[in-house]
Amino acid sequence: QVQLVQSGGGLVQAGGSLRLTCAVSGSPISSAAIAWYRQAPGKQRELVASISFRRIANYADSVKGRFTISRDNTKNTMYLQMNSLKPEDTAVYYCNVGYYGVNYWGQGTQVTVSS
Repeated sequence: QVQLVQSGGGLVQAGGSLRLTCAVSGSPISSAAIAWYRQAPGKQRELVASISFRRIANYADSVKGRFTISRDNTKNTMYLQMNSLKPEDTAVYYCNVGYYGVNYWGQGTQVTVSS
């Protein structure tokens, strides 16, 4: 059974940085597509960043140049480094891994950016 456990997040001032971590168990992330999503109050969940099966990274326009998605296959863990945070980045962030069309989600972690 694939399980994703998130850590990191919290409260930070605008301009600050945070790193989100997602530890995956049950299947190697080296063979998965990985992604981070977020959902702000009253809004739909949106894709923030992803790395495809072909190892191509993709970012939402709103976070390009500020966020970096990465993975450590030896630790079976994925990360989202968030720099130059803005109040509009405030949301619950979710990690996601996909294996041949089956998606698994982390439990979500709150990120709050104060102005």
